[in-house]
Amino acid sequence: MSDLEYSVDGAVATIMLNRPAKKNAFTLEMVDDWADALERAGADESIRVVVLTGAGNAFCSGVDLDAFKGEERGPLQEKQLLTDRVHRVARAMDRLSKPVVAAVNGVAVGAGMDMSLMCDIRIAGRSARFSEGYIRVGLVPGDGGCYYLPRIVGVANALQLLWTGEFVDADRALALGLVSQVTEDDQLMEATYTLAQTIANRAPIAVETIKRSVYQGLDQSLDSALDAISSHQAVVLSTDDSAEAFAAFRERRDPVFRRR
Repeated sequence: MSDLEYSVDGAVATIMLNRPAKKNAFTLEMVDDWADALERAGADESIRVVVLTGAGNAFCSGVDLDAFKGEERGPLQEKQLLTDRVHRVARAMDRLSKPVVAAVNGVAVGAGMDMSLMCDIRIAGRSARFSEGYIRVGLVPGDGGCYYLPRIVGVANALQLLWTGEFVDADRALALGLVSQVTEDDQLMEATYTLAQTIANRAPIAVETIKRSVYQGLDQSLDSALDAISSHQAVVLSTDDSAEAFAAFRERRDPVFRRR
């Protein structure tokens, strides 16, 4: 079994971190496979949603420090390691036009929490626990935590979590807006795939356009966002996706979408 498994079921691809004995702490090789899997899903027109999860009783405990023992790197080499290898996942996620749903089972700590924040939606099992633990070892979040977290939970909540490194359980994560749903652990994957399949059954061009518009809108003025969405709407209305969605709605049947 690989340390990172990529599988496809219909229109849903799953990326599973597969080092349960290490609480899915990742190595550089896993990072490379992770970025490759995201790019593979993006290039496959049959895939409409990606699910990310961890094997066993953890989502991801961050970087496997044992895998980096014995390596001596200066500041420039450390920066290059993050930029050229670890940050490939964030960049691949940012380029992926398809929805990504994280099923968070157990701990998501440090870079593991950051990896969950890169996803569009997070669903937590009851045992999920989140921590931006970098501060506990005198470090700053190296994988995008300072970028993603305030956009999800607000600046004050983000700074509290980043400065303290405290653990957040599933219920508090839900209250903060860090996750959108909490389930019992044994129902987590069923709930995740139900949501993933629901999204996969929607008009794919509209789904991808909504994702792009939401993220672009975070950095746009209202006028710019409205101008962009008017163009998007005109294009989407002209697609076979839109025609099929309208026809299925009128005929009270499930739509059948074909990729362009």
